[in-house]
Amino acid sequence: MGTVIDSHFLALTAIVTVGYQFFFFVITALLRFDKVTDFAGSTNFVILAILTLVVKGSWHFRQVVLSMLVIMWGLRLGVFLLMRILQWGEDRRFDQMRENLGKLAVFWIFQAVWVWTVSLPVTVVNASDRKPSLKAQDVIGWIMWSIGIFVEATSDQQKLAFKNSPENRGKWCNAGLWKYSRHPNYFGEVKIFRIFSVLKGDLDMAYSLCMLKSSIISPNARS
Repeated sequence: MGTVIDSHFLALTAIVTVGYQFFFFVITALLRFDKVTDFAGSTNFVILAILTLVVKGSWHFRQVVLSMLVIMWGLRLGVFLLMRILQWGEDRRFDQMRENLGKLAVFWIFQAVWVWTVSLPVTVVNASDRKPSLKAQDVIGWIMWSIGIFVEATSDQQKLAFKNSPENRGKWCNAGLWKYSRHPNYFGEVKIFRIFSVLKGDLDMAYSLCMLKSSIISPNARS
Protein backbone atom coordinates (compact mmCIF):
# COMPACT_ATOMS: atom_id res chain seq x y z
CA MET A 1 0.00 0.00 0.00
CA GLY A 2 2.73 2.50 0.97
CA THR A 3 2.68 6.09 2.17
CA VAL A 4 -0.05 7.60 4.36
CA ILE A 5 0.46 11.30 5.23
CA ASP A 6 4.25 10.80 5.53
CA SER A 7 6.58 8.03 4.37
CA HIS A 8 7.59 7.01 7.89
CA PHE A 9 4.03 6.87 9.31
CA LEU A 10 5.01 9.32 12.07
CA ALA A 11 1.96 11.54 11.59
CA LEU A 12 -0.36 8.57 11.08
CA THR A 13 0.73 6.85 14.28
CA ALA A 14 0.56 10.15 16.19
CA ILE A 15 -3.03 10.78 15.06
CA VAL A 16 -4.13 7.23 15.88
CA THR A 17 -2.44 7.34 19.27
CA VAL A 18 -3.96 10.69 20.23
CA GLY A 19 -7.40 9.53 19.11
CA TYR A 20 -7.15 6.21 20.95
CA GLN A 21 -5.91 7.76 24.18
CA PHE A 22 -8.44 10.59 23.98
CA PHE A 23 -11.27 8.06 23.67
CA PHE A 24 -10.27 6.33 26.90
CA PHE A 25 -9.55 9.66 28.60
CA VAL A 26 -13.15 10.70 27.97
CA ILE A 27 -14.36 7.44 29.50
CA THR A 28 -12.25 7.87 32.63
CA ALA A 29 -13.15 11.56 32.97
CA LEU A 30 -16.90 11.12 32.57
CA LEU A 31 -17.31 7.89 34.51
CA ARG A 32 -14.40 8.37 36.95
CA PHE A 33 -13.40 4.91 35.81
CA ASP A 34 -9.65 4.20 35.82
CA LYS A 35 -9.69 0.46 35.21
CA VAL A 36 -8.88 0.79 31.49
CA THR A 37 -5.91 3.14 31.77
CA ASP A 38 -3.06 0.63 31.53
CA PHE A 39 -5.04 -1.50 29.09
CA ALA A 40 -5.35 1.53 26.79
CA GLY A 41 -1.62 2.13 26.93
CA SER A 42 -0.57 -1.47 26.28
CA THR A 43 -3.05 -2.19 23.49
CA ASN A 44 -2.11 1.06 21.74
CA PHE A 45 1.26 -0.55 20.96
CA VAL A 46 -0.53 -3.50 19.40
CA ILE A 47 -2.67 -1.24 17.23
CA LEU A 48 0.32 0.74 15.94
CA ALA A 49 2.32 -2.40 15.16
CA ILE A 50 -0.54 -3.95 13.18
CA LEU A 51 -1.45 -0.66 11.51
CA THR A 52 2.04 0.15 10.21
CA LEU A 53 2.67 -3.43 9.12
CA VAL A 54 -0.58 -3.63 7.16
CA VAL A 55 -0.44 -0.11 5.68
CA LYS A 56 3.08 -0.61 4.37
CA GLY A 57 2.13 -3.99 3.01
CA SER A 58 5.65 -5.21 2.23
CA TRP A 59 5.52 -8.01 4.83
CA HIS A 60 9.27 -8.39 5.07
CA PHE A 61 10.32 -11.10 7.53
CA ARG A 62 11.97 -8.66 9.96
CA GLN A 63 8.90 -6.41 9.94
CA VAL A 64 6.59 -9.33 10.65
CA VAL A 65 8.77 -10.67 13.47
CA LEU A 66 9.20 -7.28 15.16
CA SER A 67 5.48 -6.59 14.91
CA MET A 68 4.62 -9.99 16.37
CA LEU A 69 7.01 -9.43 19.29
CA VAL A 70 5.31 -6.12 20.08
CA ILE A 71 1.85 -7.65 19.70
CA MET A 72 2.65 -10.52 22.06
CA TRP A 73 4.20 -8.17 24.63
CA GLY A 74 1.34 -5.66 24.43
CA LEU A 75 -1.42 -8.23 24.72
CA ARG A 76 0.27 -10.04 27.60
CA LEU A 77 0.84 -6.85 29.54
CA GLY A 78 -2.55 -5.34 28.71
CA VAL A 79 -4.53 -8.42 29.77
CA PHE A 80 -2.45 -8.84 32.94
CA LEU A 81 -2.91 -5.23 34.03
CA LEU A 82 -6.61 -5.27 33.21
CA MET A 83 -7.24 -8.45 35.18
CA ARG A 84 -5.16 -7.10 38.08
CA ILE A 85 -7.07 -3.84 38.38
CA LEU A 86 -10.41 -5.64 38.08
CA GLN A 87 -9.28 -7.81 40.96
CA TRP A 88 -7.96 -4.93 43.08
CA GLY A 89 -10.90 -2.65 42.34
CA GLU A 90 -9.09 0.69 42.02
CA ASP A 91 -5.79 2.24 40.98
CA ARG A 92 -4.30 4.31 43.79
CA ARG A 93 -2.27 6.36 41.33
CA PHE A 94 -5.50 8.15 40.46
CA ASP A 95 -6.67 8.94 43.97
CA GLN A 96 -5.61 12.58 43.51
CA MET A 97 -6.68 12.76 39.85
CA ARG A 98 -10.28 11.58 39.74
CA GLU A 99 -11.59 14.95 40.88
CA ASN A 100 -8.96 17.01 39.05
CA LEU A 101 -9.50 17.04 35.29
CA GLY A 102 -6.26 18.91 34.64
CA LYS A 103 -4.06 16.36 36.42
CA LEU A 104 -5.95 13.53 34.73
CA ALA A 105 -5.42 15.12 31.32
CA VAL A 106 -1.68 15.53 31.96
CA PHE A 107 -1.43 11.82 32.76
CA TRP A 108 -3.18 10.83 29.53
CA ILE A 109 -1.08 13.24 27.47
CA PHE A 110 2.06 11.69 28.94
CA GLN A 111 0.75 8.22 28.15
CA ALA A 112 0.07 9.19 24.52
CA VAL A 113 3.58 10.62 24.16
CA TRP A 114 5.04 7.54 25.83
CA VAL A 115 3.23 5.12 23.50
CA TRP A 116 4.10 7.04 20.33
CA THR A 117 7.77 7.48 21.29
CA VAL A 118 8.40 3.92 22.43
CA SER A 119 6.65 2.63 19.28
CA LEU A 120 9.07 4.53 17.03
CA PRO A 121 11.39 1.53 16.44
CA VAL A 122 8.62 -0.67 15.06
CA THR A 123 7.03 2.25 13.22
CA VAL A 124 10.29 3.09 11.46
CA VAL A 125 11.15 -0.53 10.66
CA ASN A 126 7.67 -1.22 9.27
CA ALA A 127 7.83 1.94 7.15
CA SER A 128 11.24 1.12 5.70
CA ASP A 129 11.70 -0.05 2.11
CA ARG A 130 14.97 -1.76 2.99
CA LYS A 131 15.04 -5.52 3.27
CA PRO A 132 18.34 -6.51 4.90
CA SER A 133 19.13 -10.19 5.19
CA LEU A 134 18.97 -11.89 8.57
CA LYS A 135 22.12 -11.70 10.66
CA ALA A 136 23.46 -13.01 13.94
CA GLN A 137 22.18 -9.84 15.62
CA ASP A 138 18.63 -10.91 14.83
CA VAL A 139 19.08 -14.14 16.79
CA ILE A 140 20.68 -12.17 19.64
CA GLY A 141 17.72 -9.81 19.64
CA TRP A 142 15.19 -12.64 19.78
CA ILE A 143 17.05 -14.20 22.72
CA MET A 144 17.12 -10.83 24.50
CA TRP A 145 13.39 -10.42 23.93
CA SER A 146 12.67 -13.91 25.27
CA ILE A 147 14.66 -13.20 28.42
CA GLY A 148 13.01 -9.81 28.82
CA ILE A 149 9.43 -11.02 28.56
CA PHE A 150 10.16 -13.98 30.83
CA VAL A 151 11.58 -11.69 33.51
CA GLU A 152 8.75 -9.17 33.14
CA ALA A 153 5.94 -11.76 33.19
CA THR A 154 7.47 -13.75 36.03
CA SER A 155 8.09 -10.72 38.25
CA ASP A 156 4.58 -9.39 37.54
CA GLN A 157 3.04 -12.67 38.71
CA GLN A 158 5.32 -12.88 41.74
CA LYS A 159 4.40 -9.38 42.87
CA LEU A 160 0.69 -10.02 42.30
CA ALA A 161 0.80 -13.17 44.43
CA PHE A 162 2.76 -11.30 47.12
CA LYS A 163 0.32 -8.38 47.23
CA ASN A 164 -2.70 -10.66 47.31
CA SER A 165 -1.51 -12.26 50.53
CA PRO A 166 -3.09 -10.47 53.56
CA GLU A 167 0.03 -11.00 55.65
CA ASN A 168 2.07 -8.94 53.19
CA ARG A 169 -0.16 -5.86 53.31
CA GLY A 170 1.98 -2.73 53.35
CA LYS A 171 5.22 -4.65 52.83
CA TRP A 172 7.69 -4.25 49.95
CA CYS A 173 7.72 -7.29 47.68
CA ASN A 174 10.85 -9.39 48.22
CA ALA A 175 9.71 -12.65 46.67
CA GLY A 176 11.35 -14.39 43.72
CA LEU A 177 13.12 -12.00 41.36
CA TRP A 178 12.24 -9.11 43.65
CA LYS A 179 14.95 -10.33 46.02
CA TYR A 180 17.58 -9.31 43.49
CA SER A 181 16.14 -6.18 41.88
CA ARG A 182 13.97 -3.30 43.08
CA HIS A 183 12.00 -3.37 39.81
CA PRO A 184 12.65 -6.62 37.89
CA ASN A 185 9.52 -6.02 35.80
CA TYR A 186 11.00 -2.76 34.53
CA PHE A 187 14.30 -4.51 33.85
CA GLY A 188 12.46 -7.02 31.68
CA GLU A 189 10.53 -4.27 29.90
CA VAL A 190 13.68 -2.27 29.13
CA LYS A 191 15.32 -5.42 27.78
CA ILE A 192 12.32 -6.09 25.54
CA PHE A 193 12.45 -2.67 23.92
CA ARG A 194 16.20 -2.44 23.72
CA ILE A 195 16.24 -5.33 21.27
CA PHE A 196 15.08 -2.92 18.60
CA SER A 197 18.49 -1.23 18.70
CA VAL A 198 19.86 -4.68 17.87
CA LEU A 199 17.24 -5.61 15.26
CA LYS A 200 17.29 -2.28 13.47
CA GLY A 201 18.99 -3.85 10.44
CA ASP A 202 20.62 -1.22 8.23
CA LEU A 203 18.70 1.82 9.45
CA ASP A 204 20.74 4.98 9.84
CA MET A 205 22.09 6.54 13.06
CA ALA A 206 19.17 8.92 13.54
CA TYR A 207 16.74 6.04 13.77
CA SER A 208 19.15 4.11 16.01
CA LEU A 209 19.12 7.02 18.47
CA CYS A 210 15.31 7.05 18.44
CA MET A 211 15.33 3.35 19.23
CA LEU A 212 17.80 3.76 22.07
CA LYS A 213 15.87 6.66 23.61
CA SER A 214 12.59 4.76 23.41
CA SER A 215 14.12 1.73 25.12
CA ILE A 216 15.34 3.90 27.99
CA ILE A 217 11.98 5.57 28.71
CA SER A 218 9.90 2.44 28.12
CA PRO A 219 8.99 1.69 31.75
CA ASN A 220 5.95 3.91 32.15
CA ALA A 221 4.05 4.88 35.25
CA ARG A 222 2.53 1.46 35.85
CA SER A 223 3.09 0.00 39.30
